Amino acid sequence: MQIIDSLTRHAGEYTRFRRDLHAHPELGFEEHRTADRVAHCLQAWGYEVHRGVGGTGVVGLLRKGSSPRSVALRADMDALPIHELNRFPHSSTIDGKMHACGHDGHTTTLLAAARVLAEEAAFGGSVVLVFQPAEEIIGGARAMIEDGLFDRFPIDAIFGFHNFVNLPVGDFAYRFGSGSAMCNFKLTLEGRSAHAAMPHLGLDPIPAACQLVQSLQTLISRNKRPIDPAVLSVTMMHAGEATNVVPSNCVLQGTVRGPEPVLQLLKQGMEEMVRHTAAAFGLAGHTEWSGYCPSVDNHPKETEFVRQLMLDVVGAAHVHEREATMGGEDFGYYLKCRPGAYFWVGSGPQAGDTDHRLPGHGPGPCTLHSASYDFNDALIPVGATFWVRLVERWLPAG
Repeated sequence: MQIIDSLTRHAGEYTRFRRDLHAHPELGFEEHRTADRVAHCLQAWGYEVHRGVGGTGVVGLLRKGSSPRSVALRADMDALPIHELNRFPHSSTIDGKMHACGHDGHTTTLLAAARVLAEEAAFGGSVVLVFQPAEEIIGGARAMIEDGLFDRFPIDAIFGFHNFVNLPVGDFAYRFGSGSAMCNFKLTLEGRSAHAAMPHLGLDPIPAACQLVQSLQTLISRNKRPIDPAVLSVTMMHAGEATNVVPSNCVLQGTVRGPEPVLQLLKQGMEEMVRHTAAAFGLAGHTEWSGYCPSVDNHPKETEFVRQLMLDVVGAAHVHEREATMGGEDFGYYLKCRPGAYFWVGSGPQAGDTDHRLPGHGPGPCTLHSASYDFNDALIPVGATFWVRLVERWLPAG
């Protein structure tokens, strides 16, 4: 891949910027410092800057020529509520908050491209740079849309990417068609507290909860079609405050994911199973839903555009069709409103490199949502070059 010269020259500057963001992580809708830094850069490079879009979102607008065509590029800015295990100089300075998914790198990569687009690139039309808050809590994209994103900044298409640790830097991946919709759940079993030595005087929700965790998986194995992808994960169980007390309630939380029709089937089945399991144990049971996110349904024309650009920029040996995934991503909200495509940029070690991790890296693999994750800064010039080439091809100068 031929990296744009200025991106190579300024690589150290972008690495320092990214690591500063990593050291100062902010959760969804709290990205005030990050938004300030983004807005300052865009203003310095001549962008029309709009702050506070969808809460803490930032939009940069750049026009060249008189063409009415337009394109939007999106990066997410938020961190995760994770205690970082890394101990290198740029590890998180805020306990319990960490950039464990690479949004610090996504933001920096789009900013690096923004500078090239403003100072060097030849294109005709409008570029809308969307720096989105709160992707991790599945609220930022919807908030920006509800705040008039596409009414205030009309676009022909929108594109976004995520770093992909399973591919080396320099490789890219695309996917045609639909992804997975998702929803979080909170299942509550209400019983009656009693002394642990006299459980017959109470109604113990723990046995019912254990039964329910196992039974829920039959929705995957017996209620949906075997050929339909889906996953149901109970990830939290909370009950009790003392070892000698039967608790009055037990709360199970987790996530369920799959294509939209399958998701609705599973949700209905879960509600019925909670209600009837609770009743079988003499308890009350109820279900709450939150964090719904639509599937990322890439549009055919825009996906083919991205695929062909990948082939032309890096060659067929470095372009991959990604298999289906159950991962959630609120970029799907944008694709419900406008054409576009979501793709992946390799962030793993390149051939011949053992790792990109620095001394002081935490134990375990450098995977997404891991307390030992760190973004691979070698991706920044690669991803930024691709962003620039995408704009130049989508908005040809004329």
